[in-house]
Amino acid sequence: MSKKLILTVTNDLTTDQRMIRICSSLAATYEVTLVGRQLPKSASLKDRDFKQIRLNCFAKKGKFFYLEYNIRLLFFLLFQKADAYCAIDLDTILPNLIVAKIKGKKLVYDAHEYFPYVPEVIERPTVQKMWIWIERFAVPKVDLCYTVSQSIAEVFEQSYKIPVYTIRNVPLERPIAEINKPEKRLVYQGALNAGRGLEQLLDACVGNTWKLEIFGDGDIAEKLKAMAVKLKLESQVAFKGKLDPEQLWKETQKAYIGINLAEDKSLSYRLSLSNKLFDYIQAGIPQVVIDFPEFRRINDQKPYGILIPSLSKKDITLAINRLLDNGNLYKQLSDNCKELRSELCWEKESKILVKLYHELLR
Repeated sequence: MSKKLILTVTNDLTTDQRMIRICSSLAATYEVTLVGRQLPKSASLKDRDFKQIRLNCFAKKGKFFYLEYNIRLLFFLLFQKADAYCAIDLDTILPNLIVAKIKGKKLVYDAHEYFPYVPEVIERPTVQKMWIWIERFAVPKVDLCYTVSQSIAEVFEQSYKIPVYTIRNVPLERPIAEINKPEKRLVYQGALNAGRGLEQLLDACVGNTWKLEIFGDGDIAEKLKAMAVKLKLESQVAFKGKLDPEQLWKETQKAYIGINLAEDKSLSYRLSLSNKLFDYIQAGIPQVVIDFPEFRRINDQKPYGILIPSLSKKDITLAINRLLDNGNLYKQLSDNCKELRSELCWEKESKILVKLYHELLR
């Protein structure tokens, strides 16, 4: 009989591509259950190779949601048999820790970000202190810990004196279409949240003739749309909303340049590797990217884009125009992206993941 794994998140499962990839890879060897939450507008779940369960909560956001969800998750896990309980980020680690210790089973921590240092947390000192306490209390007790970048892994190892592994959030390798791109459109994909450099990007569009498409949704979506109107960018900037992964992949391939910016006001942002970095590489399109350690680490091995030192209008404009105007540079970076596709793909990364769980549960 195969061993059982339960992995827990606080989202509604439908668009979490990292968890879909992780659970699909583990499901080839183990019986896997992914637990999330039901939202009023949650789309129907697609059939997967693993079991998916969504918990209903009265509270939809804020501290009351986290409290309610953790209580519901605790009681759910208490009545589930598993050989390992895996918390995705700190917001589900306490129920997993309690149940794993009660039942004498393995506890896994998968840190998708440096949770106490994301912008939404560092702006609230009391909330940040709580998450730091939870991290210091729980992480040293885990049996396996992995995260999304080498930089975050190094911080954890120094802080908690435990081995921490890196499982990067890379996509599956897939064929790319040869598409003529006469319009040379820019693309941003991802969450429309504070700290992503989106306000600076819109400001840089003023006085230029770039065509920019923004795919995604988030807390500042309406603010950005209002800003685009105020700056008279309606004919240049198109807000396309949140697409399903297949549609987004098709649209990304049509773009000429990917945009990957972040403000240096969050240690989590600074040390992480964003999903869009790898998505642009898989699509074969060079990108304009902020000069953070993990982005530079890969770019130093094989340049895939132009790194900029700041989010100033000057730096953004110079980088974008350099890619638009220098055909030889663009082709070299695009060719490098195509070479990197087979290195930075889930087919390779998943082997590391499966080996970690094999060693944990043997």
